[in-house]
Amino acid sequence: MTITTPNTPLVCPVTGATADAPPMRPGGPAPLVTAAARTAPFTERYLLDPAVNADPYRYLNSLRDHDPVYWSAMHRAWLITGHGQLMHCLRDPAVSAERVGPLMDAVPEGAREDAERAFAILSRWMVFNDAPQHRRLRQVFQEQFAARTIGRYRAFVERATRAMLARRAVPGSIGDLVADIARPLPALVFARWLGVPQAHGPSFWYWNARVGDLVLGAAQEEREYRTSLQSLVNLDDYLADLVRQRRADPKDDLISNVLAGGRIGTSVSEEEFVGMLTQMAFAGGETTSNLIVNCLLALLQHPEQLAAVREDPKLVPMAVEEAMRFDGPSKMSIRTAGEDLDLDGRTVRSGDRMFLVTAAANRDPDRFPDPDVFDVRRGSASHLGFGFGAHFCIGAALARLVAGAVVDVLVREYPGLELVEQAHTWQLSLLNRALTALPVRY
Repeated sequence: MTITTPNTPLVCPVTGATADAPPMRPGGPAPLVTAAARTAPFTERYLLDPAVNADPYRYLNSLRDHDPVYWSAMHRAWLITGHGQLMHCLRDPAVSAERVGPLMDAVPEGAREDAERAFAILSRWMVFNDAPQHRRLRQVFQEQFAARTIGRYRAFVERATRAMLARRAVPGSIGDLVADIARPLPALVFARWLGVPQAHGPSFWYWNARVGDLVLGAAQEEREYRTSLQSLVNLDDYLADLVRQRRADPKDDLISNVLAGGRIGTSVSEEEFVGMLTQMAFAGGETTSNLIVNCLLALLQHPEQLAAVREDPKLVPMAVEEAMRFDGPSKMSIRTAGEDLDLDGRTVRSGDRMFLVTAAANRDPDRFPDPDVFDVRRGSASHLGFGFGAHFCIGAALARLVAGAVVDVLVREYPGLELVEQAHTWQLSLLNRALTALPVRY
């Protein structure tokens, strides 16, 4: 596998580390030297090293086996890789989800003047808030994201999947699953669900992509930061106008249905509502696209599992769940210790950054038998791919629906589907697990 790297050293938006000059944390706690560590040599590697980014699991397994609660001077953060330890962090109110500050710290000095409003918008994202604020914001959307509500879109998603594949995936032809279906279908579904008119789609998704550059750390130069910051403001302005339109003329969409619930303007301000809509717009398409691609890649790389799903289509939902565990769309989430806490005998100090590495926890042999095996019959949804507890991904039901529809149609209706022999390029990202393309023969 190959990986595209930037010409200049990539700076981690969360830690400030670069591949050339990893920072140190003066006075930081020294890692404990355990008996296992003494018998199993371990050398820390930078998580944005292109080789680690392209194939992270061998290294993450060795890190977890060495020390599931590891202080990394290189990343200036605790790397939490054990399933049990990560679950503890997701339950502990002392572990904070607020990380707008570190994102703002990464903005170049010349772009700071553009940043104030953009980061005020980010501060309204419920994923960056703790209880009770997080609970108050989330309750506004809870009913609309319930599986029974999302189920109303099943027929639309299945029709859209078949129509898009009919246009782009001619049997026998060579195509790219990312460009042909995995990226455009979630965009179409989420735009329909939010109520974004089709004519506005190009601008809407351009802004979303640039917001992703900001939040996921792809923006590196001052010009890129300015573009990303302005795109977030443009997205917020657009959605604020769409909310005003839906107040005057309700439709059958998310915005109209939430407004009808009566919470906007009472428990949550309209400004907060619009800010959260920018989060929904960004998060939904990106995560679902990556889930589709990673699931299909795993199936195509494991012919016996693909054959099992073709023989029994009821295994499709289980294949999606197993893909979330085996090679999910997100490698980790970022937290901060809101106060001192004890974790596996280590003292994590208030203000310490914590990388909750779900990609490692989802392959913890203490929780999953044969964790490096992709098995669609595993039958366990106890992976942490969608998070856990208060911050469990609110859009999980919609992501499962869209990914399941694509996998079902391609597996059952395209018997010749196979990988084209070509190196795969993974986006260089601390957080995301995303292919740039997946060439196949339909």
